[in-house]
Amino acid sequence: MDTDTLLVGCAAGFSGDRTDAAAPVVRTLIARGRPACLVFETLAERTLALAQLRRLDDPQAGYEPQLEAMLGPVLADCLGHGIRIVGNFGAANPVAAARKILALAGALGLSPPRVAVVAGDDLSGPSFRPLLAARSGEVTPESELISAHAYIGAEPVAAALRGGAQVVVAGRIADPVLALAPALAHFGWALDDWNRLARATMAGHLLECGAQVSGGYFADPGYKDVPDLHAIGFPIAEIDAEGNCVIGKADGTGGCVTTHTVKEQLLYEIHDPAAYLTPDVVADITAAEVRQVGENRVSLTGVAGHPRPAALKASVFSEGGWVAEGEISYAGPGAERRARLAAEILARRLPGLALRVDLIGVLSVLGDDAGRALAGRPAGAAQDVRLRVAAAARDRGDVERLLRETTALYTCGPAGGGGVRTSMRRRLHTRSCMVPREAVRTSWRMVAADE
Repeated sequence: MDTDTLLVGCAAGFSGDRTDAAAPVVRTLIARGRPACLVFETLAERTLALAQLRRLDDPQAGYEPQLEAMLGPVLADCLGHGIRIVGNFGAANPVAAARKILALAGALGLSPPRVAVVAGDDLSGPSFRPLLAARSGEVTPESELISAHAYIGAEPVAAALRGGAQVVVAGRIADPVLALAPALAHFGWALDDWNRLARATMAGHLLECGAQVSGGYFADPGYKDVPDLHAIGFPIAEIDAEGNCVIGKADGTGGCVTTHTVKEQLLYEIHDPAAYLTPDVVADITAAEVRQVGENRVSLTGVAGHPRPAALKASVFSEGGWVAEGEISYAGPGAERRARLAAEILARRLPGLALRVDLIGVLSVLGDDAGRALAGRPAGAAQDVRLRVAAAARDRGDVERLLRETTALYTCGPAGGGGVRTSMRRRLHTRSCMVPREAVRTSWRMVAADE
């Protein structure tokens, strides 16, 4: 087996991603016959806060809802072919996720895998509140705090892999860690080998959004065409002992990996190309080279690294009240005028409640909360309009009024309204801050099948 290269395949770029993405990636990893790892990136900042809310309602919940659907089709093949699995699908409850994976293995008739959980990112405990209040710039009352999580680095994940874990379940690790940690464990790099760490970090950055780098978010018909987008293949990174990588995708799939797709993803969410801050290293891509080295194969070299930051980013989530939405459709002659009248009725029926009004089919994406854009656009002749009205408030009862009033438009509002749909959900406030690295203590452990 060629051990000079580590293959890292990505099977998810966010919570809710396609659950059939992993199988072609795993088949490709098996066919190539090299050391390999399959990774799942399922956490956005808001995703983690919503997971904490689910855990408050059910102590056994709070991990990725699609965990079984994502892992079930490929778990046996991964375990049977020595493909390690690393995911941040533990979200707010990594231990419960680990137990779910062990139960899934049992249901599939597999021997219990060695499943490790990584801890240390959760800063929600009382001892962290003074630090978070000081660092976030405003005091968070204990009654309103939902959770706080630090972005932790690759060291505990790599340690778990070196300790024999076949599956590593994490919560809020930094996204590039999903590739960096397996490389760190495989090649045995020192934790201050800044250039190699930076190169593998950028490999992880290219993978972290899943199919974005293989043409998904890149696609723009007539301008940037992508073949067989319906069957897009998820990416695979080939990482060498120097940390450099070649990005490809699962065999026999749609999409494309080109210098253009890789450059777009390389710059995605990068604030400063000379100083991309991560928990493990500060990466510098100002001298990076992106080259097409084959069909659907693009190399990345020239990344440099600098010592890691002294502080870690943390996200603090607190209660933000409630947000409600109501929708109703109008069609035919005068549809737009009737939709505008319906919005006016709601505004007059709900004094004191700030409403966001969109007319889907006229102005929705480019509108504004204050309604200036819509007010400045003369009523046109649109004959197929859906009115969408939203409101946010601290008290649930305030926004519930919007739901009732939208429903009442069926008979109390302009003629021809139909298809009312309403929804309401909790609103979250998110603040980011930096916390001292020494305040965050990370660890890992194996989870027993009977735990």
